[in-house]
Amino acid sequence: MYALMVRRLVILPFLLVLVSLVAFLYPYLSGMDPTGPILRSRIGEREQTPEIIAAVKAELGLDRSLPYQYMNWLGRLVKGDLGLSFVSKAPVGVILFRGLKVTLILSSVALIVAIIISLPLGVLSALNPGKGLDNVVATLTQTGVAIPEYWLAPVLILIFSLKLHWLPSAGWRGPLFVILPAITLALRPIAYFTRLTRETMMEVMQKDYIRAGRAKGLSEFQIIWRHGLRNSLIPVVTMITLWMAGLLGGSVIVEVIFAIPGIGRVMYDAVLAADLPVVQAGVVLVTGLAVIINTLTDLSYIVLNPTIRLGQPGR
Repeated sequence: MYALMVRRLVILPFLLVLVSLVAFLYPYLSGMDPTGPILRSRIGEREQTPEIIAAVKAELGLDRSLPYQYMNWLGRLVKGDLGLSFVSKAPVGVILFRGLKVTLILSSVALIVAIIISLPLGVLSALNPGKGLDNVVATLTQTGVAIPEYWLAPVLILIFSLKLHWLPSAGWRGPLFVILPAITLALRPIAYFTRLTRETMMEVMQKDYIRAGRAKGLSEFQIIWRHGLRNSLIPVVTMITLWMAGLLGGSVIVEVIFAIPGIGRVMYDAVLAADLPVVQAGVVLVTGLAVIINTLTDLSYIVLNPTIRLGQPGR
């Protein structure tokens, strides 16, 4: 485990540099001229003469070589200077962190709902293989995997907002506005977490230490929840953290449908407006957080199963 952590820490800086390079080259890889959005924001629809274009390029350093531009941009990025938005003229850092705070709240609520529902369902299904409850859970999880967010979100809005008038349909102005988008985001992870919990729990319950626990007279509650579930949680935690990392940048559809000002919506609007400073810094921010979350996942292995530190299987 320690060797794995050392390798991850050594690779981490190189990975972040690679991410920053891809983010910087985004406009060039997409065939977009970075001066276009700047000029449109400054002079509107007036004619863009060669002299004006050359002046803007010289002002922003875009007339320099790409390596020089990248090193200059990376130096400012390391210092925390993310620049200004081409569209709103606001600091990019303020825009991104405001959106990130919203997405973190939404993603956290969705994952908490998914964990609360999926872990008990997975355990109960594993303890009753092939029975009625197991079949019902299998049907529900298959349905959850098959339903896309872009279909579920309008259905929830139609039922709970327009028909029943229980919940708001869009916006971000209080706790009630979190419910429908969180349910939309939680459905798919509920299905995956439940299925993985069932599979790992069934495997763990066949281990020798479970039989030994029963032979020692431990209660079924202790065997299931203390020894069985704990040793089956490692792959589940891995999937949970991967979903958390994915939701940070992958909740675009839900945030657009529910008009939520999260990081996904911010990035979506920035791409449509060719707001390159926001897009470039946003890619670095979201990807960097994903790397950090995955590193924290490795640390959680030791907490859940201390025998990993000795390179031994769980007992």
